[in-house]
Amino acid sequence: MSYTIGDGIVTLALAAGIVGYLQVIHRSRQKRIEIIHQERMAAMEKGIPLPEFPLEPARERRPPDPTVLPILGTVLLSLSVGTMIVLALILEAPSHGFWVAPLPFTFLGVGLIAYHYLLAKPGR
Repeated sequence: MSYTIGDGIVTLALAAGIVGYLQVIHRSRQKRIEIIHQERMAAMEKGIPLPEFPLEPARERRPPDPTVLPILGTVLLSLSVGTMIVLALILEAPSHGFWVAPLPFTFLGVGLIAYHYLLAKPGR
């Protein structure tokens, strides 16, 4: 396989972007810790008691949204069926058999919708 200079530049730019993102996250965390430290030192000098704050805020556990699966299933099903219709209409005779290429996404959409309704609570 032959790679070009452009491929190398894209790879380096992607790596630099990831490293830059991690650096920005690290700097913001460090800055927040420094600010908390300065506030605590000032409070200690004045004799004001401060409650303990966690350095990382606790993430709230939300219950899973029950509408995600049927929405994703509907989107996958409609896009794949539409793609199959378009491919069946525009493909030439030698490659006409490729209209079934989006069929796995159709089955995935139908499976997600069926999974949602099979696990639905009876009173819902």
